[in-house]
Amino acid sequence: MVPVVTVGRRRWLILGLGLLAQAASCAFLYGIPFLVPVLREAEGLSLAAAGAVVAAPSIGLLLTLIVWGAAADRYGERLIMALGLGASGLLVSYAALAPVSLPVLFAVFLLAGAATASVNAASGRVVMGWFSASERGMAMGLRQTAQPIGVGIAALALPPLAQAHGWQAALLFPGVLAIAVAVLVAALVTDPPRPEPAGDAGVKPPSPYREPTLWRLHGASALLVVPQFAVSAFAPVYLVAVRGWSPLAAGWFLAAVQVLGALARIGSGYWSDRVGSRLRPMRQLAVASAAVMLLVAAGDATVPWLAVIALVLAAVISVSDNGLGFTASAELAGHAWAGRAMGAQNTGQNIAAAATPPLLGLVIGDTRYALAFCVAAVFPLLAIWLTPVRAEQDRPG
Repeated sequence: MVPVVTVGRRRWLILGLGLLAQAASCAFLYGIPFLVPVLREAEGLSLAAAGAVVAAPSIGLLLTLIVWGAAADRYGERLIMALGLGASGLLVSYAALAPVSLPVLFAVFLLAGAATASVNAASGRVVMGWFSASERGMAMGLRQTAQPIGVGIAALALPPLAQAHGWQAALLFPGVLAIAVAVLVAALVTDPPRPEPAGDAGVKPPSPYREPTLWRLHGASALLVVPQFAVSAFAPVYLVAVRGWSPLAAGWFLAAVQVLGALARIGSGYWSDRVGSRLRPMRQLAVASAAVMLLVAAGDATVPWLAVIALVLAAVISVSDNGLGFTASAELAGHAWAGRAMGAQNTGQNIAAAATPPLLGLVIGDTRYALAFCVAAVFPLLAIWLTPVRAEQDRPG
């Protein structure tokens, strides 16, 4: 057993490394769109071809999240995190240094996305293992800030590098960052102690997916992604096209909202620690998410300033539940299945995230924003019913 004093000193370092690994992964996954203008100009790509390149890492991610989660369950977090992130960094660096055709670039990004998916479950699992239930929510909330941090790093670094040196040279940044963080993970992360299996030695715990609890949790979390991506996808164009804002003003406004969203993730995790539940706060946030999306719709139809204020609230509230569902999925699955459960959780959320913009875009058409925001409010209403709060209350211990 690891001494308590060592755990106390090292767990924050391990949390920091898990956050850094996830941020490095996100800098690649969500950084490619920042290279699209230079990439299209340099290679003469159509918008559809550029879109395929942007989508490739996310496709790879979706295909391997659960597989990497299972590997983390079996082989440990440090190995899986370092292996996947390092492989992703090498692949991205190859795309930066070698002459590549469009099909090769798509394949490399697909494989890099598939490799970097290892970080999602493994970094969550290592944080789960080193923090007790009374502080795990805040720790996981801190880890969830990795996405806006990673996007911010990419936004600051990639466009100027691409303008000055070309899109391939800019790719070296996320590639080298991933490799460097993978080395740090391999050198400094310690896997948490694994509890002794209950019952007879060698008996594999039964799958938690035989019961409906985790299915309901994954479904509720996927439903709650819809308002989040309704706001992130359409708030910029809404502010510019409907409210007459400049693109620069809309960009700064939404960047500030991202900071508030990151703080909200930490706050909701702290809240869940204090009340001793992940799913009760998650259900309450679903109520708030539905209400604020209806408020956005009402503001669009009546008072413009109300719509803007409601958009701020929606952008913050709609991301606040992410860490709660992720943490609950691991806690309800149990130690032996935690990685797979977190992988399944992320898979459902990513599918919902990918489907939301095109489907709501069909609803919006040219001007039907209020209708689209009303439609987006239906999904958290369904999540209120689907969130399995009673199963968490009945869980032993």
